[in-house]
Amino acid sequence: MPHNGANRLRLALATAVLLSVAALSGCGTNPDGTATGSIPDDYRTRHPIVLSEDQHTLDVPVASGDRQLTMAMRDNIRGFAQDYRSKSRGVIQVMAPSGSYNAGAAAQIRKQIRSTLIAAGVPKTQIIETSYAASAQGDAAPIRLSFVAITAQTNTCGQWPEDLVDNTFQNRNYYNFGCASQSNMAAQIANPMDLVAPRGMTPIDAANRVQVINDYRGTSSDSTTISITTN
Repeated sequence: MPHNGANRLRLALATAVLLSVAALSGCGTNPDGTATGSIPDDYRTRHPIVLSEDQHTLDVPVASGDRQLTMAMRDNIRGFAQDYRSKSRGVIQVMAPSGSYNAGAAAQIRKQIRSTLIAAGVPKTQIIETSYAASAQGDAAPIRLSFVAITAQTNTCGQWPEDLVDNTFQNRNYYNFGCASQSNMAAQIANPMDLVAPRGMTPIDAANRVQVINDYRGTSSDSTTISITTN
């Protein structure tokens, strides 16, 4: 009996060891040990910043009784003109509604918008006035200002083409990851051409260079005397 008990104990221990080895081998199965670091999972590849043509617009609301632009509206139009001058050399379209109940007021306000754009530095030859059909019912149709410019942007965020659980076991992030940060970075680029090529070097500031050299030498004037202090 003691001999049979010892055999059963050894068999139980061997079985436990085999089960442990099988469990560990299942957890550690990796057909390619170098594949983890080479997973194509860069959000900059999924959401690249590209240069594309984009339309910039400004809607100016007009009530049927309006006869003058407000100060706030003029400030908005000046800001739009400044944005145009920094991004485009094309035309600005000023589209007024036609057929709406505020069409008469919009026709008068459109002239003031044109004058404000010219005063803000937009060449009069670059302003095109057009009209669009608007419904006589519903909300007041705005006057729309628009221009087209090359803009840095990424694809539309908020897309979920696949389940989040699908990438769990592959240690990959979800599709929409990084889209917002890429979009914000693209919006902060003042000159999209900076993504294509560097700008030319500007002339040096000679006065500032002399000041920096004097500060480095420890001089406080144009003389070449260097003050050295010792402890």
